Amino acid sequence: MNDFFSLSTDAQGVAHLILNRPERLNTMAPAFFPAFRDAVLGLHQSGEARVLVISSTGKHFSAGMALETFAGQGALLDTRSARARLSFQDSLRQLMACFSVIDEARFPVICAVQGGCIGGALDLAAACDIRYASADAFFSVQEINIGMTADLGVLQRLQSIMPAGLARELAYTGERLLAERALSCGLVNAVLPDAQALLTHAMAVAHQIAAKSPLAIAGSKLALNHARDHGVAASLQQMSLLQSAIFDTAEMGQAISAWQSKTPADFAPLSEIARL
Repeated sequence: MNDFFSLSTDAQGVAHLILNRPERLNTMAPAFFPAFRDAVLGLHQSGEARVLVISSTGKHFSAGMALETFAGQGALLDTRSARARLSFQDSLRQLMACFSVIDEARFPVICAVQGGCIGGALDLAAACDIRYASADAFFSVQEINIGMTADLGVLQRLQSIMPAGLARELAYTGERLLAERALSCGLVNAVLPDAQALLTHAMAVAHQIAAKSPLAIAGSKLALNHARDHGVAASLQQMSLLQSAIFDTAEMGQAISAWQSKTPADFAPLSEIARL
């Protein structure tokens, strides 16, 4: 239990994380980050989830990092000495890792954005596999407007999702990218009329994914992520190793039989990861 979101998983393996502080625009206080990281890691380790949908409540998806976070003078923000700056680097890497778990999870993550997706919320959304938006959604690299460089992954990820020039424009100006332009540039895959239609669409896609072999889905995500970060030759080499590890004719036979009979397949979940 936490004050920031709820998390549930249905019988089909679709996990749903709902940001639930609409009265505070779903802002992210420091305690949000480890809670979010641990929630995604828990799904990753247990093997119960075949896909994760992240949605929100209220007018906006999230206004990003809570501003009171920047007002404090605690160790997290201390850069007054060489020792403090060294510690700051490790603290920042730990924050980055709280969203990198989305990218590293062995299941796809779908982000359903209504209203504003601002600052740190865009860092979160950029780490997801698929993004959908409501017609009133907008996206903003808000950090530049408060005198800082965005530092939780959005600058590193946006340029592989959308045209680099537009990503730089957003990073330098802090201007809002509205839903229709987000669709045209590839940041989101679809724009739905309102928040309810958005969630219905996201959950429908999630259930479509959850019906596939979780082994094949996990392999596809591993291959796609590696190809994004490496050249073709290195990615093909990785693919030969990956496929040799996960190729399963029994799983394929089950999938083919289900496809031919137009009935759902009963795939086993991924194995739990042993905890050290």
